[in-house]
Amino acid sequence: MTTDGRTDVTARRIDLGEQPPVPPGAVGRSDVVILTGMSGAGRTTAGDVLEDRGWYVVDNLPPAMIVRLMDLTADDPQRQRVAVVADVRSRDFTNELAGAMQTLGERGWRPRVVFVDSSDETLVRRFEAVRRPHPLQGEGLLLDGIRRERRMLGDIRSDADLVLDTSNYNVHELAAKIDALLGGDADVRLRLAIMAFGFKYGIPLDADVVLDLRFLPNPYWNPELRPHTGRDAPVRDFVLGQDLAQEYIRHAEHLLRTAVQGYLAEGRRYVTVAVGCTGGKHRSVATAEELTRRLADLQEQDVQISTFHRDLGRE
Repeated sequence: MTTDGRTDVTARRIDLGEQPPVPPGAVGRSDVVILTGMSGAGRTTAGDVLEDRGWYVVDNLPPAMIVRLMDLTADDPQRQRVAVVADVRSRDFTNELAGAMQTLGERGWRPRVVFVDSSDETLVRRFEAVRRPHPLQGEGLLLDGIRRERRMLGDIRSDADLVLDTSNYNVHELAAKIDALLGGDADVRLRLAIMAFGFKYGIPLDADVVLDLRFLPNPYWNPELRPHTGRDAPVRDFVLGQDLAQEYIRHAEHLLRTAVQGYLAEGRRYVTVAVGCTGGKHRSVATAEELTRRLADLQEQDVQISTFHRDLGRE
């Protein structure tokens, strides 16, 4: 155990030989999260957040050791929520992770893969700030290492249960999003995140569906509305009071209701709907709030809806 409370796998003396039978209590336990993703995107920070909320977190664990770890913790009531932070230090990382996921599934667990990502620009800035090379950079440029890692992890990202884009989040905002998406009721079948954002700050990397509201009149150009946000009544009434906005929102609601039925049928557990306008302050915020209100009855189907305003306050 390190001084900050995190488990150091190099210091643990555990036998990784023959695997014991799975204890009866392990079957069906769903709180098994594998945190992976781009170097510099915040894997360890996400692990810290989970650890602060009572999860048992192991950092820098090779994928080949994940199954053994779960066997060791399955009958421990103090370690019923386990998160593994895995990176690309192993040459066979992709194959080893796929094998571990398959074995966990065969043994009755339902692991969730959370892929932590950031834009290339953000990753370059973070590595330059700490003056460290990228682990896959070699003799090339920093950006070469980032692109090499993206290619290596492309399949894992596309198959992940949840993609977390940390490009525009500070630690507190990341903690709030992790709480909303990974915490709460274990009986939730689908966690639907509706996120307002500004196109001028970039489309969220973790978006599954993107709605573009830039065709609507922009309250920014009204001096009386500019200081307000889409949460305030004057802006909300201005945006939602337009016939075209109401028609668009009706179609968006129908689209999302149809998609949710498909997500539930396919067993998807995380979906992010990104609602964008120019700055992420007026039109997108008002519309995201309205869609959340209209879709509230989906909770009867065990769908949890969370609303995020990624770029609110950035101006």
